[in-house]
Formats: sequence, C-alpha cells, structure tokens
Amino acid sequence: MRSYGQFCPVAKAAEIFCQRWTALILRNITWGAHRFSEIQRGVPMMSPTLLSQRLKELEKEGIVERNVEGRAVSYHLTLAGREFTPLIEVMGAWGQRWARRELEEGEVDMDLLLWGIERAARADAFDGRAVIRIEFTDQPAHKAHWWFLCDDGRCQLCVDDPGGATDLYLSATVADLIRVYRGDVPLRRALSDGLLEAIGDYQAVEALPVWLNLSPLAAIRPVSRAVA
Repeated sequence: MRSYGQFCPVAKAAEIFCQRWTALILRNITWGAHRFSEIQRGVPMMSPTLLSQRLKELEKEGIVERNVEGRAVSYHLTLAGREFTPLIEVMGAWGQRWARRELEEGEVDMDLLLWGIERAARADAFDGRAVIRIEFTDQPAHKAHWWFLCDDGRCQLCVDDPGGATDLYLSATVADLIRVYRGDVPLRRALSDGLLEAIGDYQAVEALPVWLNLSPLAAIRPVSRAVA
C-alpha cells in the first residue's frame, strides 16, 4: 500500500480507500455480497488474484473481517468498514448527479447488470414462485437468454431455464436495460417507447417495478449534462 508520506488524516484515509477497486469491493460487501465469488461478480474486470490481495490488505487494516465456518469463507465489514458506508452512498449520489454521460462501449457490461438486478430484486413481488426471462436482443444466442427464479423469498439468476411457466418475459438491448437500471430512462417510458418489452399477465407486468426494485440513486437526475 503506497504512502503519501503525510500525517494528515485525509492522507491516511486516502491511502486505504483511494486505491483502485477498493471502493467497489466495499460497495459490494455493503450490498450483501459476502462470499468471494459474490464480491468478484460485482468487479468482473478485477482478477481473482488482485481481489484476494486487496481483501487481505483490508483485513489487515481492520476494514474487513474474514469469517470461516467449516469450508465456507465470508467477508464482512468491521465497525470501521461500516463507518465508511455513508461515504460510498455519497459517492454514488455524486456520480449520478455530476459524472453521468452517455454509455461508452466498455461500460455496457451485461454481467454487472445481471448481478445488480439479482442482488436488488424483490422476490416477494410476485404471488409465490415466479420465473422472469430476459432476452438481450443485441447478444449472440448463447448469451441472449437469462432467467431469474423467485422462490422461497430469494431471487436467483439462472443460466438455464429453471422449468415451469415463464411469468414475465422481458426483452431489450443490454445498453437500454442499463439505462433503465441506472435511471437514465424511467421504466414506464422505456416500456411505452419500446426500449423494453414486458410480456405477461396484468399482475406480472404490474409487479415489474416492485421486482426490479431500482436503487434510490436511479431517481437522482444529472446536473452536468443530460443523458436522456
């Protein structure tokens, strides 16, 4: 960990928190990702080796604690780590308000989008077991179809059809669904403009906004430039 060579508390905090990926790792844990594989899904461009190293550094600094139960290993924020959570939320709000722009090619990340939907989705939005199928119209056939299974209070991403009837079918490009997820385009406008297609019975379509459970950050409008 590089040092600024200053005793200033801002410098000392920056040495820990301003390294690349660190804020995103803490974001992921804050949002409920505790297993190594879960944390990694939220930083898909970060190598497993670097993630392991960074988690060890955060553990050494007393920001993250590693819990072992049998063969299961999980990572949690300590009191010091939890105290940093409001700063992550402020960073997110600032980014929505001041740093938003049109999506660049490298930012159209389907894996991050699916991870974000899965971690936030409300499994109780439907009456009992429900299957939501998403088709990305701009992806090759082997990456175009994904399913979310809502059952027993949990929403799980599936790479194969989990079986049973599809309650809600969604169709969009990856970029357009990101724009809905990020709040650039309101959900109902995306549906009315044909950017997002939703097919299902009346109750299932009406449950879509509850199930998708967009972050409060999605409601923050940009100040620096219009993105929608």
